[in-house]
Amino acid sequence: MNLKYIQSTILLAILSFLLNIAPAGAQEKFFRAIGTPHQPEVQVSWNRYYTYEGMVDIMEKIAKAYPELAKMESIGKSYEGRDIYVLTISDFNTGNPSKKPAMYIDGNIHSNEIQGTEFSLYTAWYLTEMFDELDFIKELLEDKTFYINPSINPDARNDFMNQPNTPHSPRSGMIVLDNDGDGEAGEDGFDDINEDNHITMMIRKSPTGRYIKDPRDDRKLIRVEAEEKGEYEMLGYEGIDTDGDGEVNEDGIGYYDPNRDWGWKWQPDYIQRGAYKYPFSLPENRAIMEFVMKHPNIAGAQTYHNYGGMILRGPGAEEDAETYNSDDVEIYDAIARKGEEMIPGYRYLVVYKDLYSVFGGELDWFYGGRGIYTYSNELMVSYLYFHENKGRGNQDEELKVDRYLTFGDAFVDWEEYDHPQYGKIEIGGFKKNFGRAHPGFLLEQDAHRNMAFSIYHAYHTPKLSITEVKEENLGGGLKQVTATIYNERLMPTHSSQDLKHNIERPDYVSISGAKVLAGMVVNDEDFNKVEEQEVNPETIKVENVPGMEVVKVRWIISGGRNYSIKVDSAKGGIAEWES
Repeated sequence: MNLKYIQSTILLAILSFLLNIAPAGAQEKFFRAIGTPHQPEVQVSWNRYYTYEGMVDIMEKIAKAYPELAKMESIGKSYEGRDIYVLTISDFNTGNPSKKPAMYIDGNIHSNEIQGTEFSLYTAWYLTEMFDELDFIKELLEDKTFYINPSINPDARNDFMNQPNTPHSPRSGMIVLDNDGDGEAGEDGFDDINEDNHITMMIRKSPTGRYIKDPRDDRKLIRVEAEEKGEYEMLGYEGIDTDGDGEVNEDGIGYYDPNRDWGWKWQPDYIQRGAYKYPFSLPENRAIMEFVMKHPNIAGAQTYHNYGGMILRGPGAEEDAETYNSDDVEIYDAIARKGEEMIPGYRYLVVYKDLYSVFGGELDWFYGGRGIYTYSNELMVSYLYFHENKGRGNQDEELKVDRYLTFGDAFVDWEEYDHPQYGKIEIGGFKKNFGRAHPGFLLEQDAHRNMAFSIYHAYHTPKLSITEVKEENLGGGLKQVTATIYNERLMPTHSSQDLKHNIERPDYVSISGAKVLAGMVVNDEDFNKVEEQEVNPETIKVENVPGMEVVKVRWIISGGRNYSIKVDSAKGGIAEWES
């Protein structure tokens, strides 16, 4: 065989391997699905949940695979010393991320509300993987920055996953408190009697019981009629009376609520159950507060909770209703109504009117304290099961899901145990990772839809451009220069709350390369109504650039054949023009 032929064949094979080109005749193994990464650089399965360590691993891989789009940093430490990580996602080649309008996203402030972490991670993964595939994503990251904090509460996230818990515990972090007031802290938590890592229910046969097992499905207990005799009584969640006080499971981890610790309308525990010592007394929340304070470019925010299929805005309490100015509410409404279209089964609601009162919530601190348009999505809704929306905790529907969609994986069958206090009992019921948490087959779909809502929100953070510069010769070597600044998105550069409390600096519009004799804001160009700025006229202070509207500024200059104009807005970014 010809030596040159052999050499060329080997070279071709090497090139094919290096370029990831299939050899001639080979079949492509994948067919691209619309709207999702085809062959992602970072391989992640979005039908499962990740421990803190798994979350960190995904974040590290994203940052390593896309160094020009993603940066990972620790913004502080949790109570148990874990790093609280944030991914900064932006096109670093098109400007400093801290100078672009930003969207902040977090999840998992309540440790049992786990899927907020995956939804946040999915957003970071999608933005980086699709940057080279979709013009929309490329343009978005040229203009915007995303700060993504997948887990506010990493300590208790791992406790929920690795230790026996119910679907509702622990809600707090891992600070151990004396919940029953007996002078000891955390001495009577859950006991996993059957050692399956789930805290399910205990029942016992009783001559005065009010329940029977459903003859059609013995997993289900049904209450008998008032005049009928039952067979079983409910004993509560699985556990024993560890401290001998006649109560079971009454002194475990917590109880405090990390989402009652924020410095806006904070109230002590005797008014707001779950409040801790004082605002930002929890290290995790304080780390986030300090991060947000250092990043005034954050214009929008999204925090993920569960359960209920809700897109929530504040206020958390009726006493705070006047904080939400009508102009801002119009913007909240416009974005959230679009979210209802994007996420089937989800409803746009106001916390205090449609749920309950909350003092010291994250949602209100972001808006009330920082003027940032913020939503809290309550993830997962039963509508996703059979499109019937039976409501939270509907036993018939959940048993139907387990029978036909998860094939018995969601339920621990009743089994007899000898209890040290109750005697012969049965233990069984739904597992901790069912109900509040999405089953795996629903996780990616809902993550994508909620991400799309957050991207829509981020898209409508301000985008400023200098659309027109007009010159008028005044004679004597003087010129009048009028610049039109346009905000191409829904959100203003300053929310009404921001303007009311002077939270953020004004927007600056400056001219350079010419001698400036006067500078002014043009209030009405048609009637030549202006407001002169006598001090430092080169840089005009603009109070606000409303969404989808323009602001005009004017200078009287001499000289300056070649001059430039620059807009510098904390939440609206940078826009420049050169003559």
